[in-house]
Amino acid sequence: MDARAIIAKLRRHEVPADDELAWFAQGLADGSVSDAQAGAFAMAVCMGGLGPRGRAALTLAMRDSGDVLTWDLDGPVIDKHSTGGVGDCVSLVLAPALAECGAYVPMISGRGLGHTGGTLDKLEAIPGVSTQVGQDRLAQILRETGAAIVGATAQIAPADKRLYAIRDVTATVESLDLITASILSKKLAASPAALVLDVKVGSGAFMKTLDAARDLAEALTETANAAGCRTSAVISDMNQPLAPALGNALEVAEVMKVLTGKTRSPLVEITAELGGVLLADAGICETPDDGRTKIAALISDGRAAERFGRMMAAVGGPIGFVDNWERFLPEANVIIEIPAPRAGHITAIDGEALGLAVVALGGGRQVESDAINPSVGISQICRLGDAVAKGTPLAVIHAAREDAARRAAASVLQAVSIADAPVAVPDLIHERITG
Repeated sequence: MDARAIIAKLRRHEVPADDELAWFAQGLADGSVSDAQAGAFAMAVCMGGLGPRGRAALTLAMRDSGDVLTWDLDGPVIDKHSTGGVGDCVSLVLAPALAECGAYVPMISGRGLGHTGGTLDKLEAIPGVSTQVGQDRLAQILRETGAAIVGATAQIAPADKRLYAIRDVTATVESLDLITASILSKKLAASPAALVLDVKVGSGAFMKTLDAARDLAEALTETANAAGCRTSAVISDMNQPLAPALGNALEVAEVMKVLTGKTRSPLVEITAELGGVLLADAGICETPDDGRTKIAALISDGRAAERFGRMMAAVGGPIGFVDNWERFLPEANVIIEIPAPRAGHITAIDGEALGLAVVALGGGRQVESDAINPSVGISQICRLGDAVAKGTPLAVIHAAREDAARRAAASVLQAVSIADAPVAVPDLIHERITG
């Protein structure tokens, strides 16, 4: 086969055959396809599209460009993926709750890039935790604890790693076909029997409109089901941070407050919704409503917290973390409140701007090689619809230096809108899309 012929087909708006897409994906993985050819391929897909068949074929080809994991476990293997937002630490609550239901959850996650935080970075704010484990150790952790949140090895979907880097510099990131293949090639490499997708929409998400989020959710569920993985999606709101804190240690703190019953935030609602759908699809519960009730109960009675502690110990975290988490998490040097400049109601929160403010504090990355300060971020963030008096704290800045704290405070004041009249607060769950 020949890369030029495959690219020429795409240029003529013809969808390459499955074996041609498999050949091209393998060429991406082993280097026999050049960067120029990969860029031309990405642009041709972006301009002409692949359609459902081609999208599924590319997804499987990219999955099969590396290792596809197999399991010898006595329960169903299930997984969850979020398209990214701010204050989104659902995985840390959901994975242990699912494991308490008898499922196995090999959650291969990523690091933060851009305005969204990374699940691995959040976990590694816990002293001693290492999320890079080999496949044999991953299987052992699953047998011991039922769930593991870890990073991908270089052998997982290497074609995607190569193509993703090229898309980033060729203005082809937005292609629905390429987004779908990128997300699912990595998720399907873990061989889940069922998968739930949390597709975010709003100011803090990549998808800003409900129509765009719905298109992505439908493409993802259609493709994953065509690949043989029972998959549903939930479209959830990201017009404000999901948790009232952004930043790695601060988000872990919010997770621990939820798991130990110190607070009941929207994290519980979205976790129960996603878990309920997944348990029903996996055949563990009869209906999503039954599953939702079960997940909520496991969070409220502390069993999910106990499981989370075992998960952290298995990847190097401190013994007894759940009972003493406040003394283990790092704290920033400078902590300041941001007073409201006027009285009124919170009518809008620019989640992307808040996320970028955390990056500027050192809590995120501009490029993959950037180091992260796990202690910095923004906490106690106001919520849409809140009534505030002048001087009421809108949020709290956690910074390494005074000047960085002042810049972050200015960013928060620009990101939060206050008006005289209140606005309707959007529902957290917009839609459920079943496969």
